[in-house]
Amino acid sequence: MPTIREMQSGNVFSPEFGGMTANVRFEALTGFSNAFLPYGSIPYQQYIRNPIPSLATFFRGEGYVSRAVHPFQKWFWNRSAVYKAFGFEQFRSEENLPVMQKRGIFASDESLTKEIIRQADQLRDPFFFFTVTLQGHGPYEANRYAKNTIKVEGNLPAVDKQVLETYAQGIKEADDSLKMLMDWAKERDRETIIVLFGDHLPPLNTVYPNTGFMNDVTASRKGSLEQMKAQHETPLVVWSNKTGPVKDIGTISPAFLSYQILKQGGFEHPYYTGFLGNIFDKYRIIDRYMLVDTAGKETAAWGRQKAIPPLIRDYRFLQHDMMFGQRYGTDRFFQSHADLFAGAMQ
Repeated sequence: MPTIREMQSGNVFSPEFGGMTANVRFEALTGFSNAFLPYGSIPYQQYIRNPIPSLATFFRGEGYVSRAVHPFQKWFWNRSAVYKAFGFEQFRSEENLPVMQKRGIFASDESLTKEIIRQADQLRDPFFFFTVTLQGHGPYEANRYAKNTIKVEGNLPAVDKQVLETYAQGIKEADDSLKMLMDWAKERDRETIIVLFGDHLPPLNTVYPNTGFMNDVTASRKGSLEQMKAQHETPLVVWSNKTGPVKDIGTISPAFLSYQILKQGGFEHPYYTGFLGNIFDKYRIIDRYMLVDTAGKETAAWGRQKAIPPLIRDYRFLQHDMMFGQRYGTDRFFQSHADLFAGAMQ
């Protein structure tokens, strides 16, 4: 079985580092961008007060079961209220999931993967599951695992080696769990698409400066494209049990994940494959501090320029309308959302 790296379709350019996972998930589920929100914003906690279009509402409109799964407490990051606003029919959290085996201090990836398979096997209808794993969460304290199969060597302090061993063991077990999920999917008659991505680089603390990977324990927010990719890229896998892995997606903002998912599934949508697809034809990374086009050309400090590219301007206007305005774009771009929440937005 190939590893995650060998299956890799591309990379996600995370707007965060070492934490703030909710902001990455916000982009992935809505197709909207943190680049258009004030610095330090956490949409899950500050802005999601009413129903908002998401992949959950799209798939429900297509007759799918839409379910969120995360083996931690539902209050964290305000997930319970946010997932309801996003249109998920259910949110299975620590409170209403079966007791899971722990790997270290968190629910194991293996146990969560088996639960995903169990839930899926109970459904006759097609389904969209959005699952946030937990085992790989930091901090990566020494001796988290009673048995660790990874040994790190080299000229590093002992504490850094122990942190890396813990982190690497988690990555290995994530690989093993992905294999389990893919092996299950290969036996399914219905096409099954698995999308796996990292939300941000891990908080490895002094490992970064002591290995020379970064100058500090946290990533920079401004710099050259090469520097930003090194400190903000995470692996992306898009895989189908019928056609295998999608290749050569490149490095993309998490807001474009919805476009990739619907494109791989053969769907057409006025926003996710239409409007957002038009933006993807020109841009790959839309970050608060940098735009990167399809040719790899970067535009730093784009938000401070007098003239903002028309596509980016329209993207920002539509997002503002749907999040803070009168939602004039609902019927044109998000009809399934309008149908699902008819009357709720009045």
